[in-house]
Amino acid sequence: MEINSGALIIVAFYLIGMLVIGFIVGKLKIKTSSDYMLAGRRMGLFMVAFSLSANNIGGGSTTGLADKAFGSWGMSAIWYVLAASLAMIPLAYFAPRIRKTMAVTIPEVIGRRFGKGSSVFSAVLNILALFCLTSSQVAASGSVVATLTGIPMNVCLIIAGIIIILYTTLGGMIADQVSDLVQFIIILFGLAIATPIVLHGCGGWEAISAKLPGEQLDPTKIGWVVIIGYIFNYFCTFLSGPEMISRFESAKDEKTAFRASLLSGVLMAAMAVFPTLLGLAALALKDQIPGITGATAMMAVTEQFAPTVVTGIVSAAIISATMSSADSNLLCMSTMFMNDIMIHYSEKCRNLSDKAVIFWTRTCNVIFCAIAMFISLMQINIVTMNTFAFAIRCAGPFAAYGLGMIVPRATKHSGQISIITGTIGVVVWQILSGGDFYLGVLPVVFGCAVGTVTFFIVNAIEWKLGIEPAPSAFLSENDRKKVEAKEKS
Repeated sequence: MEINSGALIIVAFYLIGMLVIGFIVGKLKIKTSSDYMLAGRRMGLFMVAFSLSANNIGGGSTTGLADKAFGSWGMSAIWYVLAASLAMIPLAYFAPRIRKTMAVTIPEVIGRRFGKGSSVFSAVLNILALFCLTSSQVAASGSVVATLTGIPMNVCLIIAGIIIILYTTLGGMIADQVSDLVQFIIILFGLAIATPIVLHGCGGWEAISAKLPGEQLDPTKIGWVVIIGYIFNYFCTFLSGPEMISRFESAKDEKTAFRASLLSGVLMAAMAVFPTLLGLAALALKDQIPGITGATAMMAVTEQFAPTVVTGIVSAAIISATMSSADSNLLCMSTMFMNDIMIHYSEKCRNLSDKAVIFWTRTCNVIFCAIAMFISLMQINIVTMNTFAFAIRCAGPFAAYGLGMIVPRATKHSGQISIITGTIGVVVWQILSGGDFYLGVLPVVFGCAVGTVTFFIVNAIEWKLGIEPAPSAFLSENDRKKVEAKEKS
């Protein structure tokens, strides 16, 4: 295969830029563990909103979205991202409350209300899922490098993993959010510029649409049941998603968290159309593109019908999308392991200095990304891997975390039992559905529904029995001031 040297140079400069950001931020801005894990809780509206958006627009929302448009979904693939933007509206209700907890992770809040066992179990579920999510982003990044260079996929996966390790480990959450800002600008404006050029190179939209079956151009082909199901799916996964929660926790105040959620929804909605159109263009002209598949549709059609510089822009956009999610997943995984597992089982970890916490979190980054790289070598379908990961991490903790913040009288058993039943529910539905819709319901939505129903049933029973409420999810005013003083010191 001929190497696309021009596009490769553009991607190389982008990757070098991300590494420079990580190095500079690591040297100048990382003073405490709060800086490393939560950007010192001082991020403003645009930084949080762009970071939320970049984190959501990953490999599944670029190459995966084009894959769906190339396959059976057609134009209705647009809902794969548009549904996510709509889910940010109800999430805005929870955003100020998330910031108010002054926590570092989801399991920390669950542990405050429902006990150590619930915290550890939630952390384990999240870490297992984050391995899958990180590996899917490594796989998407590696596929771009392989397309540009002709280097074997396995080698490209290792290259992508090493780059993700380096700039995540160097800069932590501050570098993560700075790079997210840059990455989302590249994703949105890069694809906004490149897509019309690619379509023109394919003969224009009229020529493309003329070669497609009529049903492929129907924006509601998948049906309203599926569309509404995806909106619920995203709301559930966002409310109990650690990378989302860490962004709200990093906001400078509760009002900023609320506004950032709404602005992020607008930014994601603007992004939904471009990968869809590229996937449809690839489908219409697939006979002219040797060896094209759904997984390579977005890059293949660009490389075939657009100038080198456009291929470079799209390549950088895809890698931006995947790495903006990969660094968040990796950092959340390491933070959760240190904050919610090690501190419960190691006296030494409870007494570590800030510098030691940063060192060991960085070490976890390296180890965990290496494991994710190994998983990516299995080359499992990105959308399938993401769907399973979101389901397994969200369904159990959903009610305990989300409702635990808004139901003051919730009892300890209601949270504990809902985590178990929600997890069982999602596993059963995953098996019955194969990870897709079954009776019009996705596994994660079914699992969250089971957990929510259980939560209210147990509470209703225990309220009648006079059982005392669980401790608050929020810190007392004195404890809040202590946390703020520690983070500023």
